[in-house]
Amino acid sequence: MDVVKTFAIYIAAAIGELGGTYCYWRWLKGHGPWGLALLGIAALVGYAVIQTYQPEVKYGRVYAAYAGFFLVGAMLWGWLIDGNAPDRFDLIGATVAMVGVVVVLYGRVIFA
Repeated sequence: MDVVKTFAIYIAAAIGELGGTYCYWRWLKGHGPWGLALLGIAALVGYAVIQTYQPEVKYGRVYAAYAGFFLVGAMLWGWLIDGNAPDRFDLIGATVAMVGVVVVLYGRVIFA
C-alpha cells in the first residue's frame, strides 16, 4: 500500500509544483493577470504540504526520488499544455529517471 501512496503523492505533488510554477511563469512573462501569480503561489505551497505526507521519512531520499517524477511530469506538461511532444531522447531519459526513482526508493528491498 505504501507504494501506491508514495506514487500518488508524487503525482499530486508534481501537478502542484508544475501548475504553480507554470501559473507564476505565465504571470511573470506578462501573459496573465496578477491572480495567476497568487494561484501559482498557492499551488506551490500545496505542493510542499503534499510532500510531507510521504511514508518515507528521509527527506533527502523523498526529494531525490521526486526529481524523477518532476522530470516526467514536466515533459508531460509541456506536451499536454504547450504542445511540445517528447522525442525519443526525452522518452529514454524519462525511463532512466523512473528506474532511478525505483532504485532510490526500493533498491534496498529489491536488491537486498
